[in-house]
Amino acid sequence: MADPGETLAGPAPGARLLRRVTGSLSARIGLGLLIAAVLAALLAPLLATHDPDAIDMAARLLPPDATHWAGTDEVGRDLYSRILWGARTSLGIGLGVVAIGALAGTLIGGFSGLMGGWIDAAIMRFMDLVMALPGLVLALALAAALGPSLTNAMIAMGVLGVPGYCRVARGQALALRQHGFVLAAHTFGAGPWHILVRHILPNLMAPMLVIATLDVGNAMIGVATLSFIGLGAQPPLAEWGAMVNAGQSYILSAWWYATLPGLAILLTALGFNLVGDAIGSLANPKGDRA
Repeated sequence: MADPGETLAGPAPGARLLRRVTGSLSARIGLGLLIAAVLAALLAPLLATHDPDAIDMAARLLPPDATHWAGTDEVGRDLYSRILWGARTSLGIGLGVVAIGALAGTLIGGFSGLMGGWIDAAIMRFMDLVMALPGLVLALALAAALGPSLTNAMIAMGVLGVPGYCRVARGQALALRQHGFVLAAHTFGAGPWHILVRHILPNLMAPMLVIATLDVGNAMIGVATLSFIGLGAQPPLAEWGAMVNAGQSYILSAWWYATLPGLAILLTALGFNLVGDAIGSLANPKGDRA
């Protein structure tokens, strides 16, 4: 006979979380797209059919065929192999930009909301000032000041994302500091940093994770914009956005050059958005009827 306590316990928390995240068709599609992108990045050395940087001028701008599955670019490099290797760069860019913006913005916004008063006012006025500046112009200025490289472009885009995360984290922290567990911590003499790390930040993770997931695609496109003007990825590095920008000059004669890397960006961004929507539904108490 089965143990009654085991029957009542139900599935493990990890299984329940996975079931909730993948509970809809759109979430499963998004997760499948992300898994495909991650596998392409991890297995690029095994899946690539050519050296991604090998130049063959005799094979320039060839359409997709049995030898070059995604065609070639203007110097004869195999686009299929470059798209696979570019997955590493583009995914790293998106996650790196979001990590910089989310971590810094959450920490600053959580501290601002917890402290309140003139500290909160000073931080938020500075964030308002940053948000008032044209985003692309600010990113260009930062990237130009740091120097042309993919790492510097990622830092510039990450800094640009800090105010958005900061405002959301600050609003959540203002509400959380009125809760009983925070007031109790104050009563027992806990300092601001202890309360921030132990009580505020853990409760900010869910909304911040949703926003971060939805921002990865935008981050990839933003760094691609900097690559277009020479402040991001430098040749011959394989990066999806740079490939799209290079291929736009040949869009009428070699449609595959810009289209296929662009499709990779589209599908990966769609995957992040669908998974982000699924994670966001976890924060909705009406969304879980299990």
